[in-house]
Amino acid sequence: MATKLLLTFAICRLIVTVGLTLDPTELLLLGVDAQLSVDPTDVKAASLDFGLLIGAQPPLAVMHPASSQDVAQLVKAAYGSNFGFTVSARGHGHSINGQAQTANGVVVQMSGSKGGSGMASGRKPPHPRVWPQERFVDVWGGELWIDVLRSTLQHGLAPKSWTDYLYLSVGGTLSNAGISGQAFNHGPQISNVHELDVVTGKGELLTCSEEQNSEMFHAVLGGLGQFGIITRARISLEPAPQRVRWIRVLYSNFSIFTSDQEYLISLHEQPTSQKFDYVEGFVIVDEGLINNWRSSFFSPHNPVKISSLDPNGGVLYCLEIAKNYHESTASTVDQEVESLLKKLNFIPASVFTTDLPYVDFLDRVHKAELKLRSKGLWEVPHPWLNLFVPKSKIADFDKGVFKGILGNKTSGPILIYPMNKNK
Repeated sequence: MATKLLLTFAICRLIVTVGLTLDPTELLLLGVDAQLSVDPTDVKAASLDFGLLIGAQPPLAVMHPASSQDVAQLVKAAYGSNFGFTVSARGHGHSINGQAQTANGVVVQMSGSKGGSGMASGRKPPHPRVWPQERFVDVWGGELWIDVLRSTLQHGLAPKSWTDYLYLSVGGTLSNAGISGQAFNHGPQISNVHELDVVTGKGELLTCSEEQNSEMFHAVLGGLGQFGIITRARISLEPAPQRVRWIRVLYSNFSIFTSDQEYLISLHEQPTSQKFDYVEGFVIVDEGLINNWRSSFFSPHNPVKISSLDPNGGVLYCLEIAKNYHESTASTVDQEVESLLKKLNFIPASVFTTDLPYVDFLDRVHKAELKLRSKGLWEVPHPWLNLFVPKSKIADFDKGVFKGILGNKTSGPILIYPMNKNK
């Protein structure tokens, strides 16, 4: 099985930028239907992002679009402007290096427009439209994944592939890839899209899919925002499970850890009863990580001690796996999980299990965010790095980076997503 591993070093997402600099008075002559806001609160927010690494000057204005046509009208005006000005699309602001910022133009605030100060006219972006029989949903590019989930669950359906954090925009993650523990089975989010509406750098509005404008379709998905702004996406759905059996097991040997990850993702073509639905993992170089990060999983009354699991006090690796199920099939879950765990080679007595509703599992990182916000630890710089590492080099990466460069010097998450290359 051809395998790649994605290593990700924070919650990240890139947002699109298009554009071509501007006399501010020209903005008043654009003839753009959607309201342009120069409210100091809007402008300040648009000059920041999740990374907090780039101190950009504020934009000239912030646009709150209500439709694809609004976005197209603005970009077309920018393209044809005698002065020229930049246009940058911003979702929930989770870019790291200022990709959604622009100092000499307009930031298009794709997310949050439904209640933003720029919506005084009452026009709002469309709500998600679910097609239950066809099993897909049409969503605005600025829609947050948590709201997509809430809409589809009303019909007993849910998207197939996720990111670990759901407070990201659809257009933002599709401009990257959208990777989480389901990617080995369903592929990343970009592999679960039927159709897109895209505004090009000239302000043209195109509908694209595998059959229609296919070159644009494949360029925009994972294209880092270099080919257009996604204003609508048609996302594939599946019946939503009701509950999740969430399991973590620990390893002190990296080779055994990755071998077990690779074995589990090789089962992706097997029946549901013979595979896990979610396979992920992370590196533990500090006891504080396993007991504090996403700490609701482990009991504070029984903290995990690295020294008790690895006498040498070295790096540990956590395999994170999950089994989705319905209450009607709950009687078989224990047997299915036990059968799969018997084939793994984790440290004995290092099995940690919890059972929770499907929505709570998908939204697990948001709970950690709320804890960090309450302690004033969320609005801080977030350096982040994503790397694809081939299977043939992952052992060298462990030796040189996890055990070498990092050692016990990091306080942030180091996540390892095993992926099948053909997905």
